[in-house]
Amino acid sequence: MKLRVSVVQYHLHTIHSFEEFAAQCEHYIKTAEEFGAEFVLFPEFFTTQLLSIGNGTGQSLTINDLPGFTEQYKELFKNFAKQTNMHIIAGTHVIEKGGKLYNTAHLFYPDGRIGEQAKLHITPTEVHEWNMEKGDGFQIFETDKGKIALLTCYDIEFPEIVRIAKAKGADVIFCPSCTDDRHGFHRVRYTSHARAVENQVYVVLTGTVGSLPTVDFMRANFGQGAIITPNDIPFPPKGILVEGEMNNDMVVTADLDLELLYEVRERGSVTTWRDRRTDLYTDWEE
Repeated sequence: MKLRVSVVQYHLHTIHSFEEFAAQCEHYIKTAEEFGAEFVLFPEFFTTQLLSIGNGTGQSLTINDLPGFTEQYKELFKNFAKQTNMHIIAGTHVIEKGGKLYNTAHLFYPDGRIGEQAKLHITPTEVHEWNMEKGDGFQIFETDKGKIALLTCYDIEFPEIVRIAKAKGADVIFCPSCTDDRHGFHRVRYTSHARAVENQVYVVLTGTVGSLPTVDFMRANFGQGAIITPNDIPFPPKGILVEGEMNNDMVVTADLDLELLYEVRERGSVTTWRDRRTDLYTDWEE
């Protein structure tokens, strides 16, 4: 079984209306559709671009204002998914529940359903500057191309959660990300490779590029989309199926062959998932 995936290196810049945001998103969606994509991944925090609209009196919006766009965001991407018959992982959007803010990944199904996965591990900036809360539950999403997981940026740096995702049957980990410098970018990138090797899964990763000069903590972005594989024959030696040009506004696309994952799990040069020492440490399949 194969699935074609497009990843969006979303360009952040100042806009003046929700309609501008919608038009930019539509451009990426149509680009992915022209490539025949079945799944599309947008980055973490790409909807912070909406804060650059301001409040009409010359003052910037803050992170606390972002949940006010939730219904428009959901309606926009629900329509995109229905119109294109694609699964759209529309990055993350900040939602409010019970007076608390959650950085939440959204999966829009072609039939109109919406799946949500709040970020499980949150960074000091999210805690201290934006007063966000950790997600308190983890789920696997069923699709007509198999099981997937949505783990956001910092989440991929924790091996336990990806072990759990694989144990629950996920073959593809979608990781929307947002990093502001080379250090953060490479932390996410290197650990994505580690998770792919450890669990013999695909990791689909992308990040924001560009700048939001009027939005606190979104002024700098360093990003690149990539589809990462296990490091074994028949995959590319560096474990990179495709990657974008660093910090460029673009969409990159590739086919993920699930049969190759099953093959290397059984007959690979190494069989990292099968060779776990569950006599010494936790067996997440139990």
